[in-house]
Amino acid sequence: MQISGSSVKVKKKKKLYADLTFQVLVAIIVGIVVGHVWPDIGKEMKPLGDIFIKLVKMVVGPVIFLTVVTGIASVGDMKKVGKVGLKALIYFEVVTTFALAIGLILVNVMGPGRGMNVVAGAVNSAEVAQYATAAAKSQGTLEILMHIVPDNLIGAFGSGDLLQILFFSVLFGAALSVLGEKGKPVEDFLERLSYAFFGVINIVMYYAPIGAFGAIAFTIGKFGVSSLTSLGELLLGVLLTMVLFVVFVLGSIARIYGFSIFRFLAYFKDELMIVLGTSSSETVLPRMMEKLQRLGCAKPVVGLVIPTGYSFNLDGTSIYLSMAAIFIAQAYNIDLSIWQQLSIMVLLMVTSKGAAAVTGGGFITLAATMSATGALPIEGLALLLGIDRFMSTARALTNMVGNGVATMVIAKMEDEFDETKALKEYQTYFEKPAMGSI
Repeated sequence: MQISGSSVKVKKKKKLYADLTFQVLVAIIVGIVVGHVWPDIGKEMKPLGDIFIKLVKMVVGPVIFLTVVTGIASVGDMKKVGKVGLKALIYFEVVTTFALAIGLILVNVMGPGRGMNVVAGAVNSAEVAQYATAAAKSQGTLEILMHIVPDNLIGAFGSGDLLQILFFSVLFGAALSVLGEKGKPVEDFLERLSYAFFGVINIVMYYAPIGAFGAIAFTIGKFGVSSLTSLGELLLGVLLTMVLFVVFVLGSIARIYGFSIFRFLAYFKDELMIVLGTSSSETVLPRMMEKLQRLGCAKPVVGLVIPTGYSFNLDGTSIYLSMAAIFIAQAYNIDLSIWQQLSIMVLLMVTSKGAAAVTGGGFITLAATMSATGALPIEGLALLLGIDRFMSTARALTNMVGNGVATMVIAKMEDEFDETKALKEYQTYFEKPAMGSI
């Protein structure tokens, strides 16, 4: 309630059916029912999900470009921009290493693959061949660095390559910064243009429930609920590990930097539901950037950390990769020594950074790692095909939360976080007084 003079304004509470989280949740439930009861119809719903993902990807490139350019131009200090980027990369490496280690420890404790007794050559899947072939062509560190520089600007935006777009955006923002007052008209124009693109995102979000329905109906219709139970122990193990990582690891980091992981998750509940329905964290990237700015993170920090994090800060993917590799070893009764497991973790620390630059990222990265070790059979990937779609949802959710937390942390490290703005945003969003702490 707000009191102004003699007038009293009462803020109307949004109707439940008008809430995006509720709409997407209902769409997911309906999609599961349709996919399970009428699987053939469920499979036909795939275009609905694909259209939503394409709608979002349509504006991801321009949103990143506009946010990064206007953010850097407004700072005007390239040393500060470089400092933010360096801190972000160090943070990414430390946290993803934690994620790999936690996955490695818990998969050994739970042992989801023990007792399967799979014999080499017994599992054969034509689908695995494509990942084995891609693994052979997987990019090394030098190739990844070369890939960051686009052959041409149009191609970078056309393919939606986040790192290439980010690279050009940093250069363009630096150029505007050097121009000073001469570059101000361009900066102002791009700032106004960014409002229009965020307006497009708001319009696209009205379609989110339909997109979530189509994506989940197709998944259940094609793979069936039974695929969840066939390798249920591994699936539950991965989900439990990711929950523990978010609550305890990311939660501890959040506490150290003065904010609550649970309030943070509640603030991004709409985005979490959209990722749950679509299995893609990229569908909420523009909204994440917008909401993190509203939450008090400075635009340059958001513009640098989020796009970079979507390539280098894949916490959920890291957990999955380490658990999947050891699961296959357990299923084939391959006894890996502690040093072999640590070498796998070190390999994943390198190979996982190239996942975003390769189509089919996670599986190809896993295939490349298994090939490099020489101890794990690539055919074992066939064991994971049935539930990979479901685990991709867990990976996307964890990746999304990890990048959001990273942005908050880097903003606070750099003293580029507006605490007052955050408290006011929480107060408005939750429609209740802020508690004096975020």
